[in-house]
Amino acid sequence: MSSDWGELSTMDLMSRCVSKESGHGVPKEGWRICLAHEFKEKRKPFQAKDVSLSNVLDHLGLGIRYLKWWYKKTQVEKKAPFIDMFRALPLRQIYGAPLGGIGGGTITRGWRGEFCRWQLNPGMYNYKTVIANQFTVCLRRGGQTVYQQVLSVERPPTLQGWNWGYCGEYAFYHALYPRAWTVYQLPGQNVTLTCRQISPIIPHDYKDSSLPVAVFVWDIENKNDYDLDVSIMFTMVNGSGDNNDKSGGHWNEPFHLEKDGEAVSGVLLHHCTPVNPYTLCIAAREQDKREVSHQTTFSPKGTCSGLWSDLITDGRLDSPTGSSKPTEKGEKVAAALAVSCSVKAQELNSLEFCLAWDMPKITFGSREREHIRRYARFFGSEGDASPSLSHYALTHYKQWEETIEKWQEPILQDSLLPSWYKSALFNELYFVADGGTVWTELSDDADVSGGLRSEDGGLPAQPALVKEYGRFAYLEGQEYRMYNTYDVHFYASFALIMLWPKLALSVQYDIAGSVVQQDPTERLHLMNGRYSPVKTKNVVPHDIGDPDDEPWQRLNAYLIHDTADWKDLNLKFVLQVYRDFHLTRDRQYLQDMWPICQEHRRYKDLLDRGSAAFDKLLWNGKYYNYDSSKRELSNSVMADQCAGHWFLRASGLEEEAYQAFPKEKIRGALKSVFDLNVMSFSEGHMGAVNGMRPEGVPDRSSVQSDEVWIGVVYGLAATMIHEGMFEEGMRTAEGCYRTVWERLGMAFQTPEAYCEKNIYRSLAYMRPLSVWAMQLAYNTTPRENTSLPKAENTD
Repeated sequence: MSSDWGELSTMDLMSRCVSKESGHGVPKEGWRICLAHEFKEKRKPFQAKDVSLSNVLDHLGLGIRYLKWWYKKTQVEKKAPFIDMFRALPLRQIYGAPLGGIGGGTITRGWRGEFCRWQLNPGMYNYKTVIANQFTVCLRRGGQTVYQQVLSVERPPTLQGWNWGYCGEYAFYHALYPRAWTVYQLPGQNVTLTCRQISPIIPHDYKDSSLPVAVFVWDIENKNDYDLDVSIMFTMVNGSGDNNDKSGGHWNEPFHLEKDGEAVSGVLLHHCTPVNPYTLCIAAREQDKREVSHQTTFSPKGTCSGLWSDLITDGRLDSPTGSSKPTEKGEKVAAALAVSCSVKAQELNSLEFCLAWDMPKITFGSREREHIRRYARFFGSEGDASPSLSHYALTHYKQWEETIEKWQEPILQDSLLPSWYKSALFNELYFVADGGTVWTELSDDADVSGGLRSEDGGLPAQPALVKEYGRFAYLEGQEYRMYNTYDVHFYASFALIMLWPKLALSVQYDIAGSVVQQDPTERLHLMNGRYSPVKTKNVVPHDIGDPDDEPWQRLNAYLIHDTADWKDLNLKFVLQVYRDFHLTRDRQYLQDMWPICQEHRRYKDLLDRGSAAFDKLLWNGKYYNYDSSKRELSNSVMADQCAGHWFLRASGLEEEAYQAFPKEKIRGALKSVFDLNVMSFSEGHMGAVNGMRPEGVPDRSSVQSDEVWIGVVYGLAATMIHEGMFEEGMRTAEGCYRTVWERLGMAFQTPEAYCEKNIYRSLAYMRPLSVWAMQLAYNTTPRENTSLPKAENTD
């Protein structure tokens, strides 16, 4: 399915590209943008000042309570609040596919080539662009350098001894996560470079997917009638651009590792902070007819002309031996690695680099406990794994690519699925790794339920699955810093249960263990101004904590949550338990969980009585009213009104015995939502607005009713596909993808919400992972008697 407005928005991203080069091995499907592109629309984050006067008056108490709490957190405790309504992140339209596997930290390289987002300390982000982290190309002919260029469009005030200002009109970026390509035509040189980055994000792989590594493969096409010698230099600062870079005591050293007949060499950058020290590693594989050279240390300030001259002289670096001295306080240090090869006339050759980082032992903000990251099970926890990690990555990345291609190929080649959808499906997966994600070992003294057992048996202290596959946690959002927020995970969990089901079940075990726990400490709830216990027994927690505190030990970070919503979370837990069993058929998991979900008969009785009440109180002949209060806005059309039915369908419970809602009414409700919330909102180009009045104007009664929630829209689209409304579902979801990725410049930072104009809220959010629910619906919905496209008969 395609649309004229969609095709135009895609073309706009490449409108400034003058190069006709397509690059080497770049796929057709994905997100593509010219390096010279500039997004015209500049949106601002939702902040306290954007609340309407009527909503201010309605929530005056909440505002005062939040202000007091915010002041205490920021001015007294000197910490970052887990939701900051006064200092939201500004929109930077620069991000590309993050580097690294799952749970070991991430580094993001932007679509213009800069290293610009860092999540090495678990769950905590640094949004600094480290300008010295670059790739540089050197071309030599007949022993003379004829061209040397930093492959960056930037023109920074530092490092002016380097040749900056590459013309972005000659290059484009293409992302199909977990891989990305940047294609550079070198003006006047008849040479095209294709840089391919690969991260080990591999479904159903619980070893390699945990590795904190990425590989860069540079394919060099020489279209001249003469040979060239080509060098690529990779420079990296010891640090991530924050104040710790100048704290002193950091040092670099060259290394060489030979194993199983393969050798790698490079530079280790030891970042020696008191808390969570780590080592960065830039490395290359030593191969015939390729030369690897390095510069152990250089200062990333001033002109830095010495390093530039070193490379320009002969296409290689000095390669000094020995370690650098530890830095003085206030001093930064960087390192460089160069790889060279000859490229014959009219031929192609390639060079390979690896970036790895090793922070195996982590502590969260409270510093109470030390946790061991998952990858340390395979590479050790002593902090000396960088050489082995880079060796493993450089000798295994081809296998990773083969597996990734085998996984993605059936979807990419399915002609019934639109191109934008294929991009959304894979590129939204970035959040599995870059959602502040931690994946840790279950320590020997851990007990998932805090030493408590439910009256019905409860969980074992160390469930076999968690012991084998570890503990997994990801943030609600990079700005909403709460781990495993359960009402949002309800949507996002489709990506995990379909691709890494053991991690999805591990989350469920942790949530189940927390259900039986209780914390009688009285805490003020900002929403209603009442005090209540932090955690009540036999209720599902909102989340498992803040990375600036101690996740898994102190639950329930969300002070703004209304305690009346715990029943909703409990129901979502029951639905997820059954859906996960339906998709995995893991009987041990069901046996462990079901006592916590109580008895089936009780819920069947609730279903029967609830269905009747729901129909009687809310059905108005066309859709289900927002509520049954009979107030002025009670008949607003809620985009997510069929969420419960969606989960029943996803769980395979479409039989009549489990038909909570009459089929004809569900389809009627979905049609009303499509007509009003989708097509009557922004001409059908922005997805589904949360609340719409039956007369066709958005419901503006709250700060969220006139928002579009991208993850909710993907779930709504999945519901439509389950009900055979394929065209409507795709049109609904397409509006969100086009808005986020092509119009607003929010690639790899998909927000929770945006309004029709001006405002967005909460960048880089968990819920849009629900796009994988659309794929589940597509995979499981019969095509007979539906609007799903029918496969052509090729007999």
